[in-house]
Amino acid sequence: MRAAASRVAGATPQAARGGRAAAPALQPAYLLHRYDWSESSLILDLFTREHGRVAVAAKGAKRPYSQLRAVLLPFQRLQVAYGVRRPREGEGDGGEVQPLKTAEWAGGPAMLGGAALLTGFYLNELLMKLLARQDPHPALFDAYAHTLPALGASDDARVAAALRGFELVLLREIGLLPELGRVTLTQQPLGGGVRHALKAESGLVAAAAGEVGLAADDWLALQAALDADDLAALQRACLPVLADLKPMLRNLLHYHLATPVLRTRQLMMDLQNLDR
Repeated sequence: MRAAASRVAGATPQAARGGRAAAPALQPAYLLHRYDWSESSLILDLFTREHGRVAVAAKGAKRPYSQLRAVLLPFQRLQVAYGVRRPREGEGDGGEVQPLKTAEWAGGPAMLGGAALLTGFYLNELLMKLLARQDPHPALFDAYAHTLPALGASDDARVAAALRGFELVLLREIGLLPELGRVTLTQQPLGGGVRHALKAESGLVAAAAGEVGLAADDWLALQAALDADDLAALQRACLPVLADLKPMLRNLLHYHLATPVLRTRQLMMDLQNLDR
């Protein structure tokens, strides 16, 4: 009897419920990109809070009657669950695409449109190219979630501040942003009367005459907001220095992306040229 009781106590949740499998655990996610897999299915690149960027297979998602068609949209907060697929013989570690079990809309603001749609795709392109798979960054996920609504603001400066704030958090999270309160090579605190430039190869250095840079107080305000994980404060710190901060962050991003122009930026420039 003791042995039988022990087996019952140690039974799996599925067995304890008479053979019914436990409902898959849902986790928050955003859809970054989708690829055709077959005539009826998709491969999705998801940005999840718990596991970072993951690839999942959504079988049947392209069928007209699939409930996933109305759910798997970019910039909409989702609740997803996916299984773990074991690699087949000879596949090695290549079986990183997991089967999607369920996806639900988690509510939130309306779909981005117009210029906000392009800037949203810009954020997605940065995440796709700079984040390794299965590398969780909860703070970056939260920054992404709070940046998306700001992209639809009517004030261009607020939109630009939201973008620069997200870029700073992204660079910080993946270890590519030096401390903004010190000269990178000497680790000395920033001098009050000297402007400093942020460079890809040398970090924060004294700006040469006529070179783009920020005052020490501006860099310190950005660093304080990053240290506090306060995205709103970071956006406020970006507002007065947008013109000088943008080219420095752009050069830093392009250096690590190993490309001078992102696809979304090129599309923006092409559209601007059409309006002239």
